[in-house]
Amino acid sequence: MSKTYYDPADLKKFGKITEWSEELGTKFFEYYGKVFEEGALSAREKSLIALAVAHTEQCPYCIDAYSQDGLQRGITKEEMMEAIHVGAAIKGGATLVHGVQMMNKVNKLDG
Repeated sequence: MSKTYYDPADLKKFGKITEWSEELGTKFFEYYGKVFEEGALSAREKSLIALAVAHTEQCPYCIDAYSQDGLQRGITKEEMMEAIHVGAAIKGGATLVHGVQMMNKVNKLDG
């Protein structure tokens, strides 16, 4: 299966998202740009965070973008994979801790 739902070429079209809602699209890109400026965190650190979140959100466009961005910022393959594992651990833990809700509900219904 060579064709996928996500066409990598669509990432280049992201900027056109403002065409159908110019005001909101423009505000989003202003915010997005501001978030990724150097601040308390370096652009390199933000790129690693974005890569980990891209994986937990399972966004192939973001994974492509921040894999490339990370390489351009000198982030190593090992650092990228470690960041992804951090994201996976948090996502897994968040899933499991919600099991407490299930346990509470079952105990209430069962008891």
